[in-house]
Amino acid sequence: MDLQMKGGSSGTLTVSDAAFDKEFNEGLIHQVVTAYLAAGRAGTKAQKNRSAVRGGGVKPWRQKGTGRARAGTIRSPIWRGGGRAFAASPRNYEQKVNRKMYRVAMQGILSELARQDRIYVVEEFKADTPKTRDIAGKLNGLGLEQALIVTEDADDNLFLAVRNLYRVEVEDVAGLNPANLVDAENVVITVAAMKKIEELWG
Repeated sequence: MDLQMKGGSSGTLTVSDAAFDKEFNEGLIHQVVTAYLAAGRAGTKAQKNRSAVRGGGVKPWRQKGTGRARAGTIRSPIWRGGGRAFAASPRNYEQKVNRKMYRVAMQGILSELARQDRIYVVEEFKADTPKTRDIAGKLNGLGLEQALIVTEDADDNLFLAVRNLYRVEVEDVAGLNPANLVDAENVVITVAAMKKIEELWG
């Protein structure tokens, strides 16, 4: 499969059909994206129920004769300082996704982006200084306002330069995931990053 080079570079880049010419399986991709987002949830919320709150082991007053309501413990949920009736407990949101499922989902997303002409292959995309103006100019040269920029390795200057740009993000190939690919309006990929992607997902 051939992708047209952009950003002043003429010609095409031949890429692997295994990574960029696969069927878009919507159900599988939805499952993989959902599992990826779920795995990022902390699941650490915790509250104390009536058995976990300290104290309350003695009946506060006798059952009858006081004129007050019956009470068995001062740690009842209806008492101030008591436990929560339906206390939250730590939980794991992780969903099992096989390696093959993840691979096919990534191939499907990349292929659909290529079919819709939303992948912009450039020779290189870097920032010599962390200046937002420079990166905005480069994106305008490609006719883009919103994009996910994928580079071979992490670039601190590039990361700092895009922080003030709306819906513009930078990822290296190692950090690329189904959630940010699906969310991206357009994807700008360098030639070096494209070769790495083919090695990973091709």
